Amino acid sequence: MPSSKSERRQRALGGAIGVGLLGLAMLYHFFPSLLHLPSEADRSQRAVRPGGFMAPPLGFDRRPQDAQTPAVRINELDAGPPLSLAPRAVIAERLRPAAASSATPQTETPALTDLLARAADALGKGNLSGDENSAMNLYMQALKLRPDSNRARTGLAHVQQRLVAEIEDDLTSGDADAAQTTLQALQQLPDAGADSRRLQRSLETLRQVRPLLAHAADLMGQGHEMQPDNDSALSVYRKVLDIDPGNNVARQGLQRIQRKLLDQALGAVAQDDFDGADAALAQAAKIDPNSTALQDTRGRIEGIRRQRAETRLQQAGTALDGGDLALAQKLRDQALAISPDVPGVNAFDQRLHNARVYANYRPGQNFSDAYVDISGNAPTMVVIPTGSFMMGSADSESGHQASESPLHKVDIEHGLAVSRTEISVAQFREFVRESGYVPDSVRLHGSNIYDGRRGTMRDDSDATWEDDYAGRPSRPDHPVVNVSWRDAEAYAAWLSKHTGKNYRLLSEAEYEYVMRAGTTTPYWWGSGSPKREVENLPGSRDRSPLRRSWTHAFKGYRDGYWGDAPVGHFAPNPFGLYDIDGNVSEWVQDCWHDNYTRAPRDGSAWVNPGCGLRMIRGASWGSSPEQSRSAFRIAAEPDTRSGRVGFRVARDL
Repeated sequence: MPSSKSERRQRALGGAIGVGLLGLAMLYHFFPSLLHLPSEADRSQRAVRPGGFMAPPLGFDRRPQDAQTPAVRINELDAGPPLSLAPRAVIAERLRPAAASSATPQTETPALTDLLARAADALGKGNLSGDENSAMNLYMQALKLRPDSNRARTGLAHVQQRLVAEIEDDLTSGDADAAQTTLQALQQLPDAGADSRRLQRSLETLRQVRPLLAHAADLMGQGHEMQPDNDSALSVYRKVLDIDPGNNVARQGLQRIQRKLLDQALGAVAQDDFDGADAALAQAAKIDPNSTALQDTRGRIEGIRRQRAETRLQQAGTALDGGDLALAQKLRDQALAISPDVPGVNAFDQRLHNARVYANYRPGQNFSDAYVDISGNAPTMVVIPTGSFMMGSADSESGHQASESPLHKVDIEHGLAVSRTEISVAQFREFVRESGYVPDSVRLHGSNIYDGRRGTMRDDSDATWEDDYAGRPSRPDHPVVNVSWRDAEAYAAWLSKHTGKNYRLLSEAEYEYVMRAGTTTPYWWGSGSPKREVENLPGSRDRSPLRRSWTHAFKGYRDGYWGDAPVGHFAPNPFGLYDIDGNVSEWVQDCWHDNYTRAPRDGSAWVNPGCGLRMIRGASWGSSPEQSRSAFRIAAEPDTRSGRVGFRVARDL
């Protein structure tokens, strides 16, 4: 054990060391220039006041930096608490280096020295303005004695900084009277014009919004947060922010109103009132759509509703397994009402739909409706299975066009049958003969056909629907071409009239769905040139009657035809459809849209009243590999006739 004498000696030594360290710290804190000499880079960073002289920063600057005010670098010399909190001796010491740093030493008269000393003393005591012994008054007297006094001008710069800070504090606290008094003093300084004008505007804004904020607080207390529309706390706070966008009181008021709405939304969810929750969230989003509280509450509600919706959908699946389709539908609708994006709903819908839609047919089955009032039959139809697919193409797909974006999911949930082949010349001739319809190629005189000598398409005023791609008489089993969108619509309407069923053109989404037939590659047969004869397409080995070859074709491919081929001659795709991506391109119902933004997701046609362009899908005998992709789309005026365009029909089941 150490002796008591040793203990006393150790304690005395420790105390002396502690006192020494404390003294060194205070020396560094208040007189850093004794321990560290500022570099030239440090001196160059000091802010230049409007008058042109250097004004060293006072430790911290409460004024916000704007685009017109250069950032002030705070070095070790300027670190520490505000100068206004330091003793007078420290303030005087801090002011001397700035005055002494001028390039040419200045001599001072005793009167000037006395004025400067009294001014520094007043500045240290915080007596900035208002009487004859204030720092501002004394420094200005000094400048009258010697207009080029660096110490006097630097002192006035400090006074100006302090006055600006006081005014800003008063404005922040809402004390307009105090701010006005100090502002009047600031306006007496010769270099304070910019600060005075800025602070005067802020003062005027404060006086304008103070009564509005008081009124908003009264409305909040009365429970009128959002109603009535023209005199609610919400509307008043918004008026304040229109006047003063940075007003924190108004922003906090809006946050309180939004928080109340979010609490209402959570309360509604607790009672399974999801519509009420959505309404409250929608109102909250109008206040601040980007607030963290809104995003958190929305996430919590979405999690609750998704869990409840999944439970209800599981119950619907059990009912479907038991054969109770009505109950399954009811439970499914309840799940969807709770959460429109409930996982698994598309798969369930397909199960439920399949249980209903194929009561009389099965997917892939072929049938032909008999006419009810004339002899004959409608074209052979193929039943298409319901399902979903991704419509469009990814940016990375070769040949991708902006009109094929965004890639989006489409659900084909309705009963659908599609003609197995394109409508042939013989089928269209039956329609013209029985109906007396005059096709546009006859009524408007001509079509756009292939010129074998030049290897290009050209207009021919004599070409009609009875001619082939080159304007020669067509064979009955070839696809009808040189027909307009109007002609195709008329044929479908005629079928509906004589069968009692709903025939129509395919929608664009339906066409891509049946063309892909469950595939996700650029073509239904794969990703590149076909390895076998699959469609009537341009091949590098094909030759025209005049021995022409394609400049851009499927490499190594040959199908033996230059122009259209008999319908159904090549292989069917996985859904059993022939010539769906070859032979001739086909009219569909939809109007042209530049992209798929806001496109229907249910496979229905996207039609706008009075649209000027109609869609064409699928490749023809003259389409390039890029134009033969399942995602490729193009439009034309509805009266367009071409030797490369025909059509096929769909029937609702």
